[in-house]
Amino acid sequence: MSIFGQDPEAIGKFAASLPVPEFQKPSLNISKPLHTAKVAIVTTAALHQDGDGFELNDSDFHYETLSRQARNLKLGHHSVNFDRGGFAADLNVVYPIDRLEELADIGIIGEVANNHYSFAGNQSASVSEIRLDSGPRCASEMHKEQVDVVLLTGT
Repeated sequence: MSIFGQDPEAIGKFAASLPVPEFQKPSLNISKPLHTAKVAIVTTAALHQDGDGFELNDSDFHYETLSRQARNLKLGHHSVNFDRGGFAADLNVVYPIDRLEELADIGIIGEVANNHYSFAGNQSASVSEIRLDSGPRCASEMHKEQVDVVLLTGT
């Protein structure tokens, strides 16, 4: 019997069935030294503030903008199989904003971005909506703020 997520053959078959995007003009960025870089967080933890939020299906590809000061965030990962204990104990488990602030304070990174971004991790199989719509829009927002490095986190 195959256990979901623990069968290499099944995972290989699934991965082989996914479409692979081709980008006509690949991006190559040479980052500046980390101690001068502005860092933003992008998370797939579906973090949001009161009144906002994500839908419970795999068709919600929007992103939420989280201000640097926001700490009253809600976790939008709704699966009953997901342990929320770490997040409940410390927001930084999935959104390490305080750790970034500490790194900036001691000069490891240049600065913390004013805005950070949250997507829902449950997406369509092709993730085409994020690749072609909300992902580029989110990247554009970070580009406007002159973000140099993105820290990706999940749930």
